[in-house]
Amino acid sequence: MESTSSANPATEGEIGILQRRKIEAAIIAPIYEGMVREIGEARAQAILDEAISKAAIDAGTSFAAKTEGGANLLTFQALQSLWTKDDALRVEIVRADATHFDYNVKRCRYAETYREMGLGKIGHLLSCNRDGVFCQGYNPDIKLKRTQTLMQGADHCDFRYTYEPGGDKP
Repeated sequence: MESTSSANPATEGEIGILQRRKIEAAIIAPIYEGMVREIGEARAQAILDEAISKAAIDAGTSFAAKTEGGANLLTFQALQSLWTKDDALRVEIVRADATHFDYNVKRCRYAETYREMGLGKIGHLLSCNRDGVFCQGYNPDIKLKRTQTLMQGADHCDFRYTYEPGGDKP
């Protein structure tokens, strides 16, 4: 999946997400270790999950505010160049249109990086769990269904995004 970030004002000047996650992980690691010692692993992970989920929603909101033409599934697809930058992900596109964005991740350098940093146990919190909640901030009509990830041992990640305007309304 290749796209040019210069064509999208929402991504202009942004560093790749892989580089951002490396920096964040280096800061989070000692904080997480201290929390585990003080309050235990389960509670430390719950706090980390909550904080990172909130940050992902806020990031989605920020990107939506910078997106010309409105935040929808097509503009969301254009943002993917940030996540794939620096060969961070190797993906196979299954379907990409206005209502579906389906792809499989065959290689994930996020997972590799967290394992190299000794953070494989919380890699899903540092990256994977952000994917669906990012959409809440970007456009809550975009939903992610994913049944497996490389981070947790599968042979690929199966991303299935759908765009259903007004989907949460009765």
